[in-house]
Amino acid sequence: MNKVTLRVKVAQYSEIEPRIGQTIQVMDRKIALFKVTNGKVYAIDNRSPHPKGGVLSEGLVSGEYVFCPVYDWKISLVDGKVQAPDEGQVKTYKVEIEGDDIFVVLE
Repeated sequence: MNKVTLRVKVAQYSEIEPRIGQTIQVMDRKIALFKVTNGKVYAIDNRSPHPKGGVLSEGLVSGEYVFCPVYDWKISLVDGKVQAPDEGQVKTYKVEIEGDDIFVVLE
């Protein structure tokens, strides 16, 4: 079976503040969008993998990590992995930038 890929324009690069998460809604998915200080943009599911959750777009960003605002879990923006001693993972999404447009790719 073939995978369906959807590429959606979600924001303007120039309007995203570094280290401040933004919530975007793409179909039924809530995604947290982050620009880090080196200029890279990352997109991950906007819910912490902790059983009680947490809105990741409200978390503190340090380097290429976001800290869950409720449980302080350190989560990689690159691969979505929760850092030890905690465990878990959030889904990451491919981000493409063309000019000033930011696209998220859903598969």
